Amino acid sequence: MSSVQAAIDDQGVMQLSGDLVFANVTALLGQIERLLGGVKKESLVIDLSRVGDVDSSGLALLLEVLERARHHGVTLRIRSLPEALLGIARLSNVEKLLLLES
Repeated sequence: MSSVQAAIDDQGVMQLSGDLVFANVTALLGQIERLLGGVKKESLVIDLSRVGDVDSSGLALLLEVLERARHHGVTLRIRSLPEALLGIARLSNVEKLLLLES
């Protein structure tokens, strides 16, 4: 997996797919920003179940997306966070900033 995509379904789930790595996050952030601009819901779930490879830039992307969503008045919860990203979040001491869905 290398190309990245973001799409929002009718239930308010933003599905991310592809690799959340340095080479891809800038393009993905642009896609997500456009999607957030058109959201009519107050709450969304980001589903990462279709994400392949990850690195620390994937975590930076998620933190930036959470902040941009707040600016759009949208609360985001994260579903299916890859274990590798959770590990990076714990090492970076930012795990509590991620609103993980149970």
